[in-house]
Amino acid sequence: MSLEWSDDLDGFNWDELSALYRAAPLGDKKAADLKRSFANSLYRCFVRDDGRLVGVGRALADGVDCSYICDVAVLPSHQGTGLGRQIVGRLVQLSRGHRKIILYAVPGKEPFYRQLGFKRMTTAMAIFENQALAQQRGYLVDD
Repeated sequence: MSLEWSDDLDGFNWDELSALYRAAPLGDKKAADLKRSFANSLYRCFVRDDGRLVGVGRALADGVDCSYICDVAVLPSHQGTGLGRQIVGRLVQLSRGHRKIILYAVPGKEPFYRQLGFKRMTTAMAIFENQALAQQRGYLVDD
């Protein structure tokens, strides 16, 4: 594996990123939406293996108080290699100096993030575009 890391948006292939999210599998994210969300993120990393996009992640951050790590995805062919850990580690390092670094995980992936130093929040709350689907997928619980 010869990994190339970048945060460059110039000439980026957003359709390739959309395909990576479907393969990971982290859902069907439209190329135009990904372009907007990554462009609006303070930190991002794209990882290529011999020119092929194999991993990504980003962090929404304000530079002082809060950095929110999100959209970490790795192609199935590269899962289990430590690449996801490296992506999160890089985003955490970039986010150092913020008062808090937060993320929310796909249900069932919490142990992975615990190994990286994240702790469960007792007060986190959310409003999803599709509340019923979020609850069905395990992102929300009834109080």
